[in-house]
Amino acid sequence: MSTPRDPGQPIDLGFDRPHSARIWNYWLGGKDNYPADRDAGTMVEQLIPGIADSARADRAFLGRCVTHLVADAGIRQFLDIGTGLPTADNTHEVAQRIAPECRIVYVDNDPLVLTHARALLVSTPEGLTNYIDADLRNPRHILEVAAETLDFTKPVGLMLLGILHHLVDDDEALGVVRDLIDAIPSGSYLAIAHATAEVHGDAMHEAMRRFMERGGTPIVARDRAQLAGFFDGLELLEPGVVSCSRWRHEPTPWGEPNEVSQFCGVARKP
Repeated sequence: MSTPRDPGQPIDLGFDRPHSARIWNYWLGGKDNYPADRDAGTMVEQLIPGIADSARADRAFLGRCVTHLVADAGIRQFLDIGTGLPTADNTHEVAQRIAPECRIVYVDNDPLVLTHARALLVSTPEGLTNYIDADLRNPRHILEVAAETLDFTKPVGLMLLGILHHLVDDDEALGVVRDLIDAIPSGSYLAIAHATAEVHGDAMHEAMRRFMERGGTPIVARDRAQLAGFFDGLELLEPGVVSCSRWRHEPTPWGEPNEVSQFCGVARKP
């Protein structure tokens, strides 16, 4: 459950323990990370050389996905849950570059993201962005507040990138996705990016175990079949559930890009 923060209460930014959003920021070359994050990020890199490629591939997938939804599918509003720390080409920047009238609501419950929310609220004059401090486990609250900015009678792009793997209970994760999908109309789209062990196997499970031992947010890897289950009842777009690096990538003379440990998919609600 998520309740509004009491402005009079001190905020625990958790600088003494690793946080996945800040580790992601570290791998992307950002500056919004701390020793606990860098130590954990380096630990993961030692177990899985090239893991930073997953962060870059995830970000590139966001760009290609939003571009497709705006330019080809006509989506003009997005609900981006699990926003993470602002970096280059956030959802509103990609969307409004193509259609300045796009509306975007960001959702996260990381207090450090909250402190950076202003960077996510710089909209075009024609469009609008908003930020909700809320927890994915309370989709009803998210939908109620998001309705102040988004029109849920019109199609929405629902972005769940790098967030569902923090709901380690499968039934809970599926239930949250169902609640969100049920609330958006036909013609809406669901985009998911999720950690997997299909590429690096036991090394990924060990990295996650050590991350949680250090006090990191609980996390679980799911395989391709489990990820496909989140899209049940939806029209999964080609090429289906694949590595983020391989979702509608630009063709090159060197063939398919290497797989990364972040898989993804995009589907339309009929």
